[in-house]
Amino acid sequence: MSKLSFKELLDAGVHFGHLKRKWNPAMAPYIFEEKKGIHIIDLNKTIVHLDQANAAMKQIAKSGKKILFVATKKQAKDIVAERIKNVNMPFVTERWSGGMLTNFQTTRKSIRKMTSIDKMKSDGTWDTLNKREKLFKTRQREKLEKTFGSISDMTRQPAAIFIVDILKEHIALAEARRLNIPTFALVDTNSNPKLVDFPIPANDDASKSITIIIDEICKSIQEGLEERKHLKDNPEAAKTEEAKVEPAKAEETEVKAEASTKEEAKAEAPKTEEVNEVKAEAKAEKAPAKKEVAKKATVKKAAAKKATTVKKETKAEKAPAKKAPAKKATAKKPAAKKAPAAKAVKAVKAVKEEK
Repeated sequence: MSKLSFKELLDAGVHFGHLKRKWNPAMAPYIFEEKKGIHIIDLNKTIVHLDQANAAMKQIAKSGKKILFVATKKQAKDIVAERIKNVNMPFVTERWSGGMLTNFQTTRKSIRKMTSIDKMKSDGTWDTLNKREKLFKTRQREKLEKTFGSISDMTRQPAAIFIVDILKEHIALAEARRLNIPTFALVDTNSNPKLVDFPIPANDDASKSITIIIDEICKSIQEGLEERKHLKDNPEAAKTEEAKVEPAKAEETEVKAEASTKEEAKAEAPKTEEVNEVKAEAKAEKAPAKKEVAKKATVKKAAAKKATTVKKETKAEKAPAKKAPAKKATAKKPAAKKAPAAKAVKAVKAVKEEK
């Protein structure tokens, strides 16, 4: 549990949020109530999240890794600079230069340039420079000191980053997220806590609120550093601690394995259900399709039958029409037979007339 009490947080004004119209809906779980148009943060949840952040910070410090503190806002910069110097951790209280983490090689070059100017002063080469060069180098050194002086000891990327006000330091947060660096932050009611790995819901505008949280974080880091020093001095104690940690790690891996198998089984179950549903839907779709095909086939058959009947009828109508002229032809034939008889009669008459 955190050493801070509920009353101490209340007196420091940690519970004060922003105006209701400025709130971020993602902060709803951490808001206790709304009073006179201002959201009040639930301090019980602040204590819980602060404990989690302290435990994580202690472990990182114990492993000997660096934690970068970022606070460029007016209320926080002096507080962070004073407290973090005592813990010997890197911090940024002036402007966050873009790419400080993502383009760390260039940042290291700037730090080397600053150290080279310091070497020139110690070697004696500084005295060989003329007045103009000295003025240029001193101005360059001051500029580099302002932006990179507090991180000059940071030879590699930090193991974690602590931010005060993630809205103001959104570039630092984006770079840390891109590099998968664990993020700790003071999150007010106008911020999105889902962007941070270890959010601490608290007032990030009041200097008292920032001081009380930073002091607690610094204590946990100090404890981690002391434990690390103790383990270095007593190698036997380190071995015993490792022996204690190993079974715990084994249990954790077993638990994770069981959880993963359960999750896989759960994931497969809905998949099988989905497959069955898809099959049923496919069958249901095929059935009406088959019915439609059958209907179409019957319609085609009926149409074919109609066509055949129509053809037969037309043939039947044409047949008698053709037979009628044949009968007429037969009727004309007797007239053709009568023609020679008439000739014979005429010939007989002609003979009689001659006589």
